[in-house]
Amino acid sequence: MVEVKTAKDFFETILPQRFKPEKAKGVEVIVNIAISGINGGEWIVTIKKQTLKIKEGNHDSPTISLKMSEKDYLDVINGKLSGEKAFFLGKLKLKGNISQALRLKDAGLF
Repeated sequence: MVEVKTAKDFFETILPQRFKPEKAKGVEVIVNIAISGINGGEWIVTIKKQTLKIKEGNHDSPTISLKMSEKDYLDVINGKLSGEKAFFLGKLKLKGNISQALRLKDAGLF
């Protein structure tokens, strides 16, 4: 597995390759992901009908909102920290349906 260096690289290059449509069956979400830090930013990840769409920005009415620091996010996507542990340690701020958020992991978002 290639180590991801920036959040932007993850959203533009890695996530489209890592996405597992077969694991996203029945998942229909709009996720705002806000990454703080020098190389951070905001992205909208939409999964609908087992299809992934990614764009920069902030959706007005997302299903789920996630906020993390760049360092913590890179640790999660590089497998150094689990999303669940990040949440319980307060490193991941989540608004929305937690069970749907857990399904995002199976689909390859974490």
